[in-house]
Amino acid sequence: MFVIIGIIAVIVCVIGSYMAMGGKLGVLWQPYEVTLIFGAGLSAFVLANPIRVVKGGFGRLAQMFKGPKYKKADYLELLTMQYQVFRLMKQKGALAVEQHVENPHDSALFQAFPKFHGDHHALDFFCDYLRLLTMGTDNPHEVEALIDGDLEALHMHDHQVSHALTQMAESFPALGIVAAVLGIIKTMGSINEPPEVLGKLIGGALVGTFLGILLCYGFFAPFANNVKSIMDEEATYMNSMKAGLIAHMQGYAPAISVEFARKVLAEHNRPTFAEVEDAVGELPPV
Repeated sequence: MFVIIGIIAVIVCVIGSYMAMGGKLGVLWQPYEVTLIFGAGLSAFVLANPIRVVKGGFGRLAQMFKGPKYKKADYLELLTMQYQVFRLMKQKGALAVEQHVENPHDSALFQAFPKFHGDHHALDFFCDYLRLLTMGTDNPHEVEALIDGDLEALHMHDHQVSHALTQMAESFPALGIVAAVLGIIKTMGSINEPPEVLGKLIGGALVGTFLGILLCYGFFAPFANNVKSIMDEEATYMNSMKAGLIAHMQGYAPAISVEFARKVLAEHNRPTFAEVEDAVGELPPV
């Protein structure tokens, strides 16, 4: 909703101010320059990046209008899930989760937490490290280093998408100059025309520079920044699991391990201690 409001506000501020100064709206209607700048920018985006990054870029732009993938309730569910798993392992040993880890998609333990269970990346990530614990891994420092490397690999794709979107945004002003130069070349071919005709042609050429700058700084650079913010926020979901796992390996009680996991969450998404305590109090016995 706020993204749409922002887009409308940019258009109203720019076009409204132009018209308030007495500018003619028809002069800005240059469809071929839009095709040149926007089309060439998108084409260069496809040319410069592997297909997985291109698909990721379009997917992230669509997601931007929906908002972040995880809401506060999803983080609370994640914390309660970790509490239930750690409590089971404390009471019955690490091997008690082996059957759930080996077939997590059919696990009643994980199915009780639908958002987490439906996120196969998060589910597989968490189960991979639980599996290491069931196999006897007990060095938290080694596991932490392994998780850090794993997270870096997982988020490398996101960083590539964010960088690619930023590069596309930065290409629009230069493509606007290309459109303006082509417009001037067209104008020079009509140098014998009367001033009113030449003025219209020159004005149309300068629209290319205007469109390129507007597309960059008014739309796509903010889009890229919005996408990056969403990605950074989503990263805390995985980091919460990392913090909980490491705390559990260091021998803390489930409630303390979950508190470690809670503390790494962004403030606006972080459930309070009381909310977590109430949620875990409603969990069924293991």
